[in-house]
Amino acid sequence: MIQKIVLIGAGNLATQLGKALRENGLDVVQVYSRTEASAKALAFVLECPYTTSLDELEPCDLCLVSVKDDALETVLRQIPLETTVVHTAGSIPMELLSNYFKNFGVFYPLQTFSKQRDVDFSTIPICLEASSDEVFADLQVLAQKLSSSVQPIYSEERRVLHLAAVYTCNFVNHLYQIGDSMLEEKGLSFDLLKPLIQETAQKVMGMKPIDAQTGPAVRMDETIINKHLDLLADQPERKKIYQLVTESIYKTQNTK
Repeated sequence: MIQKIVLIGAGNLATQLGKALRENGLDVVQVYSRTEASAKALAFVLECPYTTSLDELEPCDLCLVSVKDDALETVLRQIPLETTVVHTAGSIPMELLSNYFKNFGVFYPLQTFSKQRDVDFSTIPICLEASSDEVFADLQVLAQKLSSSVQPIYSEERRVLHLAAVYTCNFVNHLYQIGDSMLEEKGLSFDLLKPLIQETAQKVMGMKPIDAQTGPAVRMDETIINKHLDLLADQPERKKIYQLVTESIYKTQNTK
């Protein structure tokens, strides 16, 4: 049974996960971060001790590692505890942990996180993978205290899920940013697009994205498309994105 948790990392996910653990009555006994400022800030919120040295980690039932992917293995090899260790990364295989620990797994909440914006963990899918049935059972009990959506997803599936999340979240948000910049350049507000964004998001809650697609690219309306490309004549990066996405939409819609 998982009772005492050490949280390694103090970034966006670690911050929101730590809050959710505490709000659901779980005992975060320590926060580690490489920098004192971030460790101290999160420890203050969670009302627990902090450290900037992995050699000073407190004994615990679970070590939850939430750091940047390129720093993960460096951190893992320095954890001195003999306990269950899990990472929260979407694209890192679970087997990486087998090099360092007997009991290990993955605890992957599928959501976009920011330190300053709280989220409702009860609706967030939590994807689990574990080195044994016993470890999985412990992680499942923990996850179910946070969320109503908990399921086993293996490393290869999780890699694809993470990639799909990049397309549907990170890439889409980048397109929002492009739209925002274009409007700002003409003195217009991004608020004008928000009802459109909300309706588009609501549509895919009840229908397949391929069936929700609209716009000039669906029918390859060259008159409108060429007018848009003319507007982007002096913006090669935006023009390239427009052309690539337009071509992809047209091909997808006409091969379904």
